[in-house]
Amino acid sequence: MSLQYRRGDFSLEVALAAPTPGVTALFGRSGAGKSTLAQLLAGLWLPHSGRVSLEDRLLFDSGQAVNVPAQRRRIGYVFQDLRLFPHLNVEHNLRYGLRRAPDARPALSWHHTVELLDLGPLLQRRSTQLSGGERQRVALGRALLSQPRLLLLDEPLSAIDPHKRGELLPYFERLRDELSLPIVLITHQFEDLLRLANQVVLLDGGRVLAQGELSELSLRPEMRTVLGPEAVGAVIEGIVERIDGLSGLATVRIGRSPLLVPALGLTHGKRVRLQLLARDLIIATARPQGLSVRNQIAGTISSLEDDGPYNTLVGIDAEGIMLQARVTTSAARQLFLQRGLAVWVLVKAVSLQGHRF
Repeated sequence: MSLQYRRGDFSLEVALAAPTPGVTALFGRSGAGKSTLAQLLAGLWLPHSGRVSLEDRLLFDSGQAVNVPAQRRRIGYVFQDLRLFPHLNVEHNLRYGLRRAPDARPALSWHHTVELLDLGPLLQRRSTQLSGGERQRVALGRALLSQPRLLLLDEPLSAIDPHKRGELLPYFERLRDELSLPIVLITHQFEDLLRLANQVVLLDGGRVLAQGELSELSLRPEMRTVLGPEAVGAVIEGIVERIDGLSGLATVRIGRSPLLVPALGLTHGKRVRLQLLARDLIIATARPQGLSVRNQIAGTISSLEDDGPYNTLVGIDAEGIMLQARVTTSAARQLFLQRGLAVWVLVKAVSLQGHRF
């Protein structure tokens, strides 16, 4: 996709490609151009120039005068305000999605959709009688029943009570894991990326700052400018190898290193994503002994960057797993930290509570 668009003082110029299937997140601050890009992709706004294709189907090409109408693009768009029909019950809201489906054998049946989103108990209730999370699930179901080739989610959790987000996120994970459907997720919440995204497109001022896998982008300076210093750190994935019921800890294998993390909600063999914040990591230049910190990861310093006037951001290559630790610049000097130096990274298991997905 390559698009150019202008509206008043705002201009958008992007070029990006997203894998199918999988979740591609458009991420950035408010005003970065995320929702504008979604409107252009859906065909609701007309770009000034560019090209959009979905798999093997051309949707827009200014050079060839191609512009497939929004209703024929087969993009399931779930808006921030959800737009359910208040005079209809849940079942009839869902059947509206069925009426918009093409006359082909459905890829996703009524039964599967209702079961996937746990909508059975809600079918006879009016949309005005639903909670925010329930309304979101109905909007998702209606979009899925239209048999889209792409699902477009515009800030799907922005209107949800923070205490209810944890109840709704598993439904989005099921969409990602059980359906062979490309999903574009628009969000400014970093937790949404950690839970859901495979690929990330970082937007700012209508331009693409960076794009790629979340694990790679989490270490980029462009991401740091958006997140701020407190959220800087590596995003890594591993497999749960062992659950210790006595200690309440699980052993997660990341590369060749075992990492102990809180076991709540984890099962043997499950893939887990971890955020290791730079502020929580400790560097030792000699193998530590007699410490309560159980996680000790061997690695080699790969980079050193200034991180404000008093701090240094240290990149560590732990046998192919890239980490970042923040230390004071004075500590970096006293420890003679330099590229190629062998170090040990210390990670407290309790620091990973709330950073495990």
